[in-house]
Amino acid sequence: MASVKYIFVTGGVTSSLGKGIIAASLAKLLQARGLSVTIQKFDPYINIDPGTLNPYEHGECYVTEDGAETDLDLGHYERFLNISTSQANNLTTGRIYHNVITKERRGAYLGKTVQVIPHITDEIKNGFYQLGDTGKYDVVITEIGGCVGDIESLPFIEAVRQARWDLGPNNFLVIHLTLIPYLKAAGELKTKPTQHSVKQLLEAGIQPDILVCRSEMPLPQDIRKKLALFCNVNINSVIEALDAGTIYDVPLLMRKEKLDERVLSKLKLPNKTEPDLESWKGFLGKLKNPLHEITIALVGKYTELPDAYKSIVESFIHAGAVNECSVKLKWLSSEQITSDNVAQLLGNVAGVLVAPGFGERGLEGKIQTVKFARENGLPFFGICLGMQCAVIEFARNVLGYPEANSAEMDPKTVHPVIDLMEEQKHVKDMGGTMRLGAYDCQIKKGTLAYKAYGKTKISERHRHRYEFNNQYLEAYEKAGMQASGINPENGLVEIIEIKDHPFFLGAQFHPELKSTVMTPHPLFVSFVGMSLQESLKEEKKDTQKAI
Repeated sequence: MASVKYIFVTGGVTSSLGKGIIAASLAKLLQARGLSVTIQKFDPYINIDPGTLNPYEHGECYVTEDGAETDLDLGHYERFLNISTSQANNLTTGRIYHNVITKERRGAYLGKTVQVIPHITDEIKNGFYQLGDTGKYDVVITEIGGCVGDIESLPFIEAVRQARWDLGPNNFLVIHLTLIPYLKAAGELKTKPTQHSVKQLLEAGIQPDILVCRSEMPLPQDIRKKLALFCNVNINSVIEALDAGTIYDVPLLMRKEKLDERVLSKLKLPNKTEPDLESWKGFLGKLKNPLHEITIALVGKYTELPDAYKSIVESFIHAGAVNECSVKLKWLSSEQITSDNVAQLLGNVAGVLVAPGFGERGLEGKIQTVKFARENGLPFFGICLGMQCAVIEFARNVLGYPEANSAEMDPKTVHPVIDLMEEQKHVKDMGGTMRLGAYDCQIKKGTLAYKAYGKTKISERHRHRYEFNNQYLEAYEKAGMQASGINPENGLVEIIEIKDHPFFLGAQFHPELKSTVMTPHPLFVSFVGMSLQESLKEEKKDTQKAI
C-alpha cells in the first residue's frame, strides 16, 4: 500500500456514546478484510496517564505489554482485534504538554516562544503519525476523547484539522459519533443536537465524512435525509447505531449498515472481498445460546461502578462462551462482607472471584470471602490483591499467625507475608512506578495452573508494588498452599493454589488483561469450567435428595 490511511473518530452531544466500541468494530471489519489495523486513544485530561486516577473517576486502568497505564478503551481494542497495544496507543494532554515542556527545557525550540499552535498541535500530530510511521499498519484509527466543543479538546480538534492538509483527502477520514434522542412525549427523533454538534466541528474547520448516529429507535429515511442535508454528508454516510444486546454485536450491526464499505470507498481502498467474520459469528452463537447458567460472585470495593472491573467482566463473557455457559455476576462490596453474613451472601453462587485493588478499605471482607471459599470447597479465583488476601487468610487461619498482614495495610505487622519489593522501598512518585507490564512465569507441572495453560512458560501483565514474602514460602508449602508459578528471574511467587480443593488459585498478575474474543484467558476458562462442574454436581445431589 502506497500510504497509511488515517481515520479520526470524534464525538458530540454527550460523552459515553461508545466511540471506543465503534472504533474497535470498524477496525475489526477492516481487519477481517485482510488489512493491518491499529487504534489509538487521545484523552484531553491533564493527568500523564490514568495510573493515579480513582477507578470511580475513570473506570479501570488498562496495562499494556510494555507497562503503560492506559485508558480502558485500549482493552476494547485488544479484545476485538486480538493484537497488543502499547504506550504509543494512548496519549493524554498531560503527556503532550510534558513532552513539549521537556523539549523546551532542553532548548529544542531554539529560543522561540512555545505556544499551543504550532508546538502543542505539532506534538499531538507526532502522536497521530507515530504508529503509522512504523510501517506495520495499513490503517490507523484515532479516537479523540471527550466531546467536540469541550475547551480541553480544542488543541486535538485543531490538530485533526491540520492533519487533513498533511495527509491529503484520500488518506484522511473523520467519523463523527453523535446522539439522536427520542422524545417519548412528542413521539419524535430529534436531529437538532447532531446539527449543532456538526456545526461546532465545521467552525473548527472539520467536515465529518461519516455520521454514526446512536439511537434507541431506527432512523427513518426522512431523518437520514435531513441529517445528510443539514450536516453536509452523503445520505449513505449516515450510519444508524442502535443500542445492542452486547458490544460484540456492534461489528455485525456496522457491517449491516455498510460502515466499512463507506470507509473503503472514501479512502480509495480496494473492496473486492467480503470480511471474514465466521469465527466472530461462532463466538456470538455460543454467547447467545448457552447450555447452562451459573452465578459467580465478584467481590471488590468498586462494585458500584462495573467499569472499574471492565476487563474481568469481559473475560467472564469470553470464558463463558467457551464453556457454553452464561456467567451471571453477583456484585458484592467487600466492605459489606463480615463473618456473620458471608455464608448467606455466598451460599448460592457457583464460584467467587476476589478482585484487585489498592488500600485497606474492604480488605477484611475479602479475607472473610477467601476463608469461606477455602473451607467450603467453593471455587475461588483471586487476582493481584485477591491473591494476596488468600495468602493473608491462610497465614492467619492455617499457619497460626493471627496478626499476619500485608505491609501495605499494616507496616508494623509481625508477619508481613505480603511485603514491599526492595526496589520499591525508596519510590516517592506514585505514577508509573509499580511493577508494570509483561513478565515471565514458570509453571510447575501437575498443578491447576499447568492444567489450565497446558505449558510451563507463560508471560502475564502486572500492576502492583507488593509481593509474596518468600521468607514464609517453606511454611506455606508444608501446610498445603503451593507456589505453582514463579518468576524465573527473581524467584517471586506469581501463582498460589491449594491442592485439596476443587479450584483455589490466586494470581499476582492480571490475567484479565490478555483475554480476547479469539483467545479467551485459560485461567478464566478453567475457573468457569470448574465452577460449572461443581454447580452441576450440586444440582444432581439436590435432584437425588428430592427423589
